[in-house]
Amino acid sequence: MTPEGRQSLSTVTLAGAQHRHGKSLVEFRESDPKCIDVGLINNMPDAALKATERQFRALLRAAAADGIVVRLTLYTLPDVPRTDFGRRHVSFYSSIDDLWDSHLDGLIVTGTEPRAPDLMDEPYWETLTRVFEWAELNTYSTICSCLAAHASLLYIDGIGRRTLGDKRFGVFECARVSDHQLTAGAPSRLSMPHSRWNDIPEEELAACGYRVLTRSKDAGVDSFVKQRRSLFVFFQGHPEYEAHSLLLEYRRDIGRFLRGERDTYPPMPHGYFDDDTTNALTSLRERALWDRREELLADFPIALAAGKVTNTWRKAATRLYRNWLAYISAQKAQRLKAR
Repeated sequence: MTPEGRQSLSTVTLAGAQHRHGKSLVEFRESDPKCIDVGLINNMPDAALKATERQFRALLRAAAADGIVVRLTLYTLPDVPRTDFGRRHVSFYSSIDDLWDSHLDGLIVTGTEPRAPDLMDEPYWETLTRVFEWAELNTYSTICSCLAAHASLLYIDGIGRRTLGDKRFGVFECARVSDHQLTAGAPSRLSMPHSRWNDIPEEELAACGYRVLTRSKDAGVDSFVKQRRSLFVFFQGHPEYEAHSLLLEYRRDIGRFLRGERDTYPPMPHGYFDDDTTNALTSLRERALWDRREELLADFPIALAAGKVTNTWRKAATRLYRNWLAYISAQKAQRLKAR
């Protein structure tokens, strides 16, 4: 496939207003602060590739306001281990090699499941750190999500993540603890889903000049920023998640336990299920601990759970991303005015 054909398959325009027809690629990127080019480096495992694309497209589409039009281009790190299915899927993404000589207004870098205790031993470490260097010089702002946030902190400031006793998993109430353009208009308290095995000590963030925006009493730091040549935004949580994302992840982790791929039964997501669903899942856990076999996964109460979980964080997530797009638009306008 030609580069032009690959680009057409990997790029989608998410219009918050009427699409500006007739603009060339260069004109879209350079001439209008309301037209924002965003790259999504989707590093998620194969089974989550499509869902991650859908989640970010929906969130950016909802966040686009005040006449802003977003063009989203998909990339991935070529060193992330993939099956044949995953390699076929990402073959339609833009090549990461196309990124190095280009400019984007904004960039989002997702995490992936950790494979090595030390992030620097991950097979994609070298390419990922090159992305961070590129982003500082070629974007107005970059979002690093979950593992990508931890990798960025380690590379930029030598801040190492600490391993948690078990997965930090569920929907946690967070407090807005800092006034910043990204949290403007957000409520003083908001819910946010988290799913991670590691954490970053807040005192180390403060010592290196990071500014915490939201924090949870039960989950620790949620979002924080650091102004470099580009504004780096970090999420330990997952504002892009859909209502059922934690449900499907929990079912996946139970399956791993039943197949002997993990030693302990996974923790139930915090603050997510209602009482009826919790009782049904507790019963399944008791059976699984007594009679551990994969066939029990068929008894997971998927219909009951799916009918009751709700996306309590969507409004706050949309506000955060709307503010992010507005920040990028304002920075782009300043640069155009200065020319």
